[in-house]
Amino acid sequence: MKKFSYKAKDEKGTLVTGLVEGGNEKQAAQLLRARKLLVLSLRPKKEAALFQGKGFRGRIKMDDKVNFSRQLATMVTAGLPLTEALSVLETQSNPAMKPVIGGILREVEGGGNLADAMEKHPEAFDKIYVALVRAGEAAGILDKILNRLADNLEKERDFRNKIKGAMVYPAIIITGMVIVAMVMVIFVIPRLTSLYEEFDAELPAVTKILLSFSKFASSFWWLGFVFLAGGVYFFRAMGRYPALKKKFDEIYFRIPILGKLRRQTMLTEFTRTLGLLIGAGILIVDALNIVKDSLGSPLYREALEKATKQVERGFPLATALAQMALLPPLLPQMVSVGEQTGKLDDVLGKISAYFEQEATTLVKGLTTALEPLILVVLGVGVGFLIIAVIMPIYNLTSQF
Repeated sequence: MKKFSYKAKDEKGTLVTGLVEGGNEKQAAQLLRARKLLVLSLRPKKEAALFQGKGFRGRIKMDDKVNFSRQLATMVTAGLPLTEALSVLETQSNPAMKPVIGGILREVEGGGNLADAMEKHPEAFDKIYVALVRAGEAAGILDKILNRLADNLEKERDFRNKIKGAMVYPAIIITGMVIVAMVMVIFVIPRLTSLYEEFDAELPAVTKILLSFSKFASSFWWLGFVFLAGGVYFFRAMGRYPALKKKFDEIYFRIPILGKLRRQTMLTEFTRTLGLLIGAGILIVDALNIVKDSLGSPLYREALEKATKQVERGFPLATALAQMALLPPLLPQMVSVGEQTGKLDDVLGKISAYFEQEATTLVKGLTTALEPLILVVLGVGVGFLIIAVIMPIYNLTSQF
């Protein structure tokens, strides 16, 4: 699609300027006339090759999707036509979302539906988002679905921020400890080596070990970057090997506290998303397939795939979920209650809130336990440096 800069007048005679995208000049003019604008001039706009491509527009963040969903839901609920709502959002959005919203607007103005237009932008809208919008359009309740989507995205953002925020303090302390240790080993300790050699002092075994490690780190510091790059490559390449990724997932779930936190996070996302899809009127089998593709755990995806096949054979959802060893017994029991009462989406929403609270409590407990542990590690590190560095210097000065 090409970009055209235009000058036009609206229905009130006000001069309007801006950019419009179209396959050619004729199509761009038609889009402007559809907006009830009188075109005065229309010229192709050339962009520097350096700034073309998605990389220079920035990555679409969770906040971008949350703001877009909430604003679109508000305008559609207020009765504003979809094309006008998208046009307003395009002018107000940041550089990352502007081309996405512009592409959706052109598709809708051309007669396409909103879900199909969003499906062409997977970097912004995942399968769950598109499926919900499609269900809302089909049932004529797009405003309600958009409001549910906005609420769900806000809950997901707040949940992630809680976990990230709780881990900031330990991450900063641990990073600082590593940096100080590397500075000591690479820059400070080698300067003390010459002092020890000059006085031909008898050094303790701990000091000899520290000096040997310092010499190695000073000579082969680049190995740290090699291991770091290798680790990044390993985790990226792991996605191409399902068996390896599954094995890593099994190990992760066995890690104390962290494994339980990941499990609670998976349960929160699973129940919240499934409840949202079912509440939008999507069939349970279709909803399970959509949720399965969105989960980040190979173990949960594999288990959910088996449960989906059970549901396809006619088994109740609660029975199928009860066979998943990864799920706590509470979940199938509550799902059974939801199926019997016909309020499965509400029950799943309440279970999701319960799992979210459990995860939040677990994170708080983890950070509370890490604080004294960090102090202990700091104390041991300081004591080691005193024994390995300060004591030999004290022995040398005491000889005079």
